[in-house]
Amino acid sequence: MSSLYRLLPSVDVCLQLFRDSLYPHALLCDAINAFLQEQRSQIKANKLTEQDLEKEYLEKALKVYVDKALSSPIKKVINASGVVIHTNLGRSVLAQEAVEAVTLAASNYCNLEFDLEKGERGSRHSLVEKDICKLTGAEATLVVNNNAAAVYLMLSSLCEGGEVIVSRGELVEIGGSFRIPEVMKRSGAILQEIGTTNKTHAKDYLEVINSNTKAILKVHTSNYRIIGFHSDVANTDLAELAHKNNIPVFFDLGSGSLVNFAEYGLRGEPTVEEIISSGVDIVTFSGDKVLGGPQAGIIAGKKEYIDKIKKNQMLRALRCDKLTLSALSATLRLYYDLSIAVQKIPTLRAMTIAKEELYKKAQKLARILRSALPKTSVDILIKENNSRVGGGSFPEDDLPTYVVCLDFKQKDLVSAQVLKERFLQTNPPLVGRVEREYFMFDVRTIQEEEFKIIKELLLSII
Repeated sequence: MSSLYRLLPSVDVCLQLFRDSLYPHALLCDAINAFLQEQRSQIKANKLTEQDLEKEYLEKALKVYVDKALSSPIKKVINASGVVIHTNLGRSVLAQEAVEAVTLAASNYCNLEFDLEKGERGSRHSLVEKDICKLTGAEATLVVNNNAAAVYLMLSSLCEGGEVIVSRGELVEIGGSFRIPEVMKRSGAILQEIGTTNKTHAKDYLEVINSNTKAILKVHTSNYRIIGFHSDVANTDLAELAHKNNIPVFFDLGSGSLVNFAEYGLRGEPTVEEIISSGVDIVTFSGDKVLGGPQAGIIAGKKEYIDKIKKNQMLRALRCDKLTLSALSATLRLYYDLSIAVQKIPTLRAMTIAKEELYKKAQKLARILRSALPKTSVDILIKENNSRVGGGSFPEDDLPTYVVCLDFKQKDLVSAQVLKERFLQTNPPLVGRVEREYFMFDVRTIQEEEFKIIKELLLSII
C-alpha cells in the first residue's frame, strides 16, 4: 500500500498540467489537493491498483476532476421531463430577444437610472411601466424581484397595523413552504380569516369589516383547485362590496398570464387584464412563470396605491437590477402581437405547440436514436403521454404529448432507473422521466438542436 501512495504526484507536478489554464491559483490548489486526498482514500480502501495509478490515467482523471470542480455551479440542463415551467430547472427559458437585451445591458453601461431626455437622474421603474400598463390596463405598475416580494411590499405599504380579510380557502402555501399567512405576518398586516375551506360568501366579508380593516386580499389558488361543493365571491361583486365600505381589493394572482389559454385547450385561467377590469385595485403576479420572462414580481393597479408603495423604504431592498429589467422589457414587447409572442417566447411556444408538431419531433428524435443503437439491445418506442405546465399553473390540466421511450431488453444491465441516474452525471445533464419500465424523453420541452446531443449522451452512458 505504501508503494501505491508513492505513485501519487506532488501538488507542484499537478499544477504544471494547468499552467495554461485561467483557473485562479488558490482554487486550483484546493481542487488538486481534494483530488489527491480522494486517491489516498481509494488506496486505503484497497480500491486502486498500480495500473490504476499510471501517469496517463492520473493526468486524465485529474483534469476531469478539476474541470468539474471549478466549472460554473449553474449548468445547462436538457429538460426532457415535459414540465414546461420547471421550478427546479430555472422556470422559463427566455426569448432570444430577452437574451440579447440582457447581453447588451451586461456588457455596456446603460440608462438604468438616467433620463436621456433631461440629462439627469431617472427612475428604473419607468423602464417597463408603460408597457405593463398598456398590456394590462393598469394605471401604474412597479416591478420587484419576485411575487412574494410584491405581496409583502404591497401589504407592508398599505396595510401595516391593520386587518386584511382573506378567505380560508385561499390561505395557500407555495413552493419552499412559503405561506400567505407568514408573508402577511412579516408585512405587519393582521390576518382576518373568513368563511370555510370550501365556501365563502359576501356576508362573511361584511361581518368582519371594521374601522381597522385596511383591505380585502383575494389569493388565486393557481397550484390547486377546490371542486365539488364550493363557492366564492366573484371579483366584480367583491370589488363593489369593498368600495362601498371604502377599502381596496388586492389580488395575488401568482402565475400571471397575459394570454387567454382557453383557445389552446387549457382551462381558462384569469388574465391580468381581466382581473384589473373587474374592479380590483391591485394585482400582483410573477414574471418568470406563464409570462415567460425573468424572475420578477409585478404590482399593477391604481396609481394612488402604487405611488404609496413606491415610497416604501423596503423597495430598495426588493428592487430589480438592470439584467432583470432588460429581459422583462424585451419579453413584454413581444406581447403586443400575440401571434409573435406564442412563437418567440419559449414558455408560450411549449404550452401551445400542436400535438401534430410534437409527433413530428418525436419521430425525428426516435430516428436519430435508432441510428445510433443496435436494434437487438433496445426498443425505441413513441408513445402518447401527458406533459404539465408546472410552476403552480393549471394544476388540473394535462398537455397531450408524445414521448420517446427506451426499453432495454437486458434490464438487469441497464434499467430505466439506472439511465435516469447516469443522465444526471452527463455533460450537459439530462432530466427525463421514468414510468413503468421505460425511460422517457418528453419532446415538448426538448429543443430540436438538442436531439444530437442526447444521442451522444446516451452513447456515453450505455
